[in-house]
Amino acid sequence: MQLHNTLSGRKEDFAPLNPERVTMYVCGPTVYSFAHIGNARPAVVFDVLARVLRRRYPRVDYTRNITDIDDKINAAAAKEGVAIKVITERYTDIYHEDLDALGVARPTYEPKVTEHLAHIISMVERLIANGSAYAAEGHVLFNVTRYAGYGELSKRDRREMIAGARVEVAPYKKDPGDFVLWKPSTQDQPGWESPWGRGRPGWHIECSAMAEALLGDTIDIHGGGHDLVFPHHENERAQSTAAHDGKTFARYWLHNGFLTMDSEKMSKSVGNVLLIREILKAAPGEAVRLALLTGHYRQPLDWNDEALADARRKLDRLYGALRDAGDVPASEAKAPEAFIAALEDDINTPAALAELFELARALNKASDAAEKATLVAQIKDAGALLGLLQQNPGEWFSQSSGSESTGPSETEIEAALAARVAAKAAKDYKEADRIRDDLKARGVLVEDSKDGQRWRRL
Repeated sequence: MQLHNTLSGRKEDFAPLNPERVTMYVCGPTVYSFAHIGNARPAVVFDVLARVLRRRYPRVDYTRNITDIDDKINAAAAKEGVAIKVITERYTDIYHEDLDALGVARPTYEPKVTEHLAHIISMVERLIANGSAYAAEGHVLFNVTRYAGYGELSKRDRREMIAGARVEVAPYKKDPGDFVLWKPSTQDQPGWESPWGRGRPGWHIECSAMAEALLGDTIDIHGGGHDLVFPHHENERAQSTAAHDGKTFARYWLHNGFLTMDSEKMSKSVGNVLLIREILKAAPGEAVRLALLTGHYRQPLDWNDEALADARRKLDRLYGALRDAGDVPASEAKAPEAFIAALEDDINTPAALAELFELARALNKASDAAEKATLVAQIKDAGALLGLLQQNPGEWFSQSSGSESTGPSETEIEAALAARVAAKAAKDYKEADRIRDDLKARGVLVEDSKDGQRWRRL
């Protein structure tokens, strides 16, 4: 298995530190608002990676955090006049609902920052003790000049890093690039007691402390969006390495590419951000998931209406092949090696999907019952690794284009199809065509095949 390591800039053979326990940490959401489709991409990508790893290794401890201490959360709570917990619990529940709809399995651990303040304070104390951090005017800052490897992950020089981080110019900093580990809270801001006074943690130290608490000093894989390489992951790497006496923090760094909207980067300031739950009103979650997997995870992915429609058509083809195979004997066949090899080649989902469609084409041509059984089992097993094709084909085709049912019910459709069969048997082809055209006008496409009629919603 090979994974592209951002640190080295190349694909590397993946060999976990402990083959009996693979550890992976992925940065999760800051829960102050609805998640957008860009937030869904890392959740789906690393869900697939976790599934692939679990096929090969006996234990995979996957941690994806919830950031529930943040200035944006404070602002949202102040605007509504409620405690921050009201905001964070609301949007955590919504995030879970959205990811459930996309078929994203829950991680092994989902820590919250508020549950790990003792770990955060302990790590900050260690960094001060070994000279990597210092307290100043109620703040604690990491001294970047004490870590020789600073900048290696993002491949930036000092001037780029300072500009990229939009550093706060403050008289208490020893170096302009020093970043906050702990900061004071005013009386009207949420705060927690610490050796440096009442305050709250900086963003970067939170992930380092939670990763250490749940996965250990050194983890196998650290993942997240490309936008997190700097400053977040650069700072995580620096403080974790310093806190662990120079031990490697993460052995493989993986980052997914940006999601664009009609070729323009999604941005709240531009106003082109699409919320996951708004998209789910227009398409099934499985189609959204497939659309997110059609491009290689490291490359930018352009989100537009056609991408979603194309994903739905592809699922129609796959589910159609399974449906047309009919009832076949159970088979223990697993996904073929070519499919597995594609996923183990740096999560190459486009290549894996190409193999999946080859299986569907073979199934459409198969006539032998045993061959059909093998191919059906292989398709379902391959689909499971991608988080696809796990529902009954009839359920897939009975779904409407949105979250609310529209058009004729499945019972009505089946009754109309039975009437069409009777009309054709009586050689009343005009009536048969009328039934077909009526169903199409109501959003149901009827197709004739050698095995009889099949239908799908438009």
